[in-house]
This record gives sequence, C-alpha cells and structure tokens, in this order.
Amino acid sequence: MTGTVPPPFPPFALQMEGDDEELEKLKRKIERDRGFNCQWYKEKCLRRRIAVRMRARGQKTFREYGALLDHDPAEYDHLLDTLTINVTKFFRNLETWQAVEQNVLPALFDRPGQVKVWSAGSASGEEAYTCSILMREWLEKQGRAAEAGRIHITGTDIDRRSLDAARRGEYPDLSMTETPPRIRDRWFTGGPPWTVRPEARPGVHFERRDLISGEPLARQDLIFCRNVVIYFDREIQERLFKRFHDALAPGGFLVMGKVETLIGEARLLFRPVNNRERIFRRPA
Repeated sequence: MTGTVPPPFPPFALQMEGDDEELEKLKRKIERDRGFNCQWYKEKCLRRRIAVRMRARGQKTFREYGALLDHDPAEYDHLLDTLTINVTKFFRNLETWQAVEQNVLPALFDRPGQVKVWSAGSASGEEAYTCSILMREWLEKQGRAAEAGRIHITGTDIDRRSLDAARRGEYPDLSMTETPPRIRDRWFTGGPPWTVRPEARPGVHFERRDLISGEPLARQDLIFCRNVVIYFDREIQERLFKRFHDALAPGGFLVMGKVETLIGEARLLFRPVNNRERIFRRPA
C-alpha cells in the first residue's frame, strides 16, 4: 500500500446503488478470492474506491460487480490497484526529506552496523529509492561514502504489480515532478521512462507483506508509513502504530504523512522530533 495521498475522486464515485448487505457480500468475496481484507478500511473510503471500478466497467450494483469479478478475474488486478492507493512520487514533499536528512540521518549513522529502513506501503518503490539516494548523498557530504554498504532498505506492499514495477525501477515523468533536476540527472537514466541507476539500488529490496495481518519487520532504525493509516478505521490505526513501535529498535524513527496524527496509546509510545513533518522517535 502507498504512502501518499491520491487525487480526490470525482463526484460520481459517491453515487452508488447497492445496500449494505450486498457490500458485505462483495467484501467477503474479495477476501475469499484474493486474501484482501476490506473490513479494515473506512467504509466511506472503500465505497468510493469500489465505485471507481464499477463506473469504469458500467456496473450499477455491488451484486453486478461481484458477478463481473467471477466472469473477468483480471478485473481484480484493477480493483486491488485502486484499493491499495498506488500513487506516489520521488521526493514527494521535499521539506519532509530535508527534515529527515537533518533530524534523522545523523543519529542513524552514529550507530554501528546496518542502518535498516522499512518503507511500509511502498507501492511502486519511489519512497524506498528516494531514501537510498538521500542516504548516499548525505554520506558523501560527510566524507563517509564508503559506508553506503550499511544501507538496508525494505519496501513492502500487498500489490504484486506495484512490487514488480518497483523491482524494475522504471518510472514515468509523473513520478519525477517533485525531484530536483540535479538529483534526477545524477541518479536516473533515460526519460521517460526514467530508470534508477545501479548506484542507488544496492541494499534496496522489495517484498510482499500485509501491513496488518503479516509479520512486521524487526529491529528497524527508520520506518516510513506516509498517508496510509488514514484509510483504516481507528482500531486498525492504533494496532498499526503499536506494530511500528515494536518493529523499531530503541531510538528508531517513524515518519508519517502530514495529514496523519498519532492516536490512542501511540501518543505515549513515541516522542516528537519534528511535529511539522510528522517525525517521531521511539525512546531509547
């Protein structure tokens, strides 16, 4: 799942026929057929996203759309792509990355050993590669370029097509619109598609993992999960924040999206590092 906010849906996405019982049947069907648990999503958000595909395929009810999924299983790829919010860019919200460079990287590289980063809900990989580039440039500025081998970044997502795209490392112009030209010219070739240079790839890995029901990564130094949890209900949000806390090594950092906030017990589990850029730290 992506850590970015998608563009608003058009008005038609809110106009749907079909009662709650039929929606529940469709949700159970999606989980049974593809293992994707719709129950975790805020219902308004879920309805909007399913409506996008219903409109695209000319279906007016949840029942009709469920029948379409039976007759055209390939539609599931489009549906899951819509549900998992796969919209992201390199260096999105550049000020956030500048804050990470200033407030986070010095502490991470002050420790010995690997620097482990988890891009949770990485979609097509822009965030993971952005982090790799940022770290390598920071090390160069410090005269420590030889330490780049310490970088270990794992991007996870539930969408296989997005993960395949991340591994290819090829991106359209849209992915580059917030990338400073100097960085684009140094770390990418071609255009379009723009291809991540080999120098930015070592230590960057991608794997399929469900944020909620899958096993979290362990002993991470930095976790990015930006504008993902807002699409889940409150109970799931609180569970995710607890999982991120437990996945972090003592003194590790969590970077959230600007429209997100810590809730419930999580407010006691983390201390703020940069409130404006939503950077928090697990106490050592």
